[in-house]
Amino acid sequence: MTQPVLDLRPPENLVSSRAVLYWAARAALGWLVPLAAEVLWQRFGDVGLPVTILLIATAVLALAHVIVMPEWRYRVHRWETTPDVVYTQSGWFNQERRIAPVSRIQTVDTERGPIERIFGLANLTVTTASARGPVRIHALDFTTAQRIAAELAARTQASVGDAT
Repeated sequence: MTQPVLDLRPPENLVSSRAVLYWAARAALGWLVPLAAEVLWQRFGDVGLPVTILLIATAVLALAHVIVMPEWRYRVHRWETTPDVVYTQSGWFNQERRIAPVSRIQTVDTERGPIERIFGLANLTVTTASARGPVRIHALDFTTAQRIAAELAARTQASVGDAT
């Protein structure tokens, strides 16, 4: 007898809508160094047209990355918690879905870097007894991340077993 194949739906919740601006800001910051280097090279080097073409190509690629990637990631990144599991979907090229049973949770952590603080965001990391590593939910609203962390900690305490 064969087991029925489950068709998993995407997790219910999107990350914070501020994640779009956060991811755009991080992408823009990442492009500053190569663009600045190319501007300086084009301005002060004895180069000419090839460096100008390189600068234009880099600027177009940077602009596309800053505009397209955040919206794309926002549409893909999702999360959901139930009394039994933490379910996430992430990625923008390589998309991944992860389901972690609450009974396997060992730790629940929140993290905020300086840029996340500016945008009022936090990241949630749920460490389980899995060789695959922790389940992460990036770019949650700070208060939502705190609430989920507290709820998962309470569910984990109420769960029977040793999370292994």
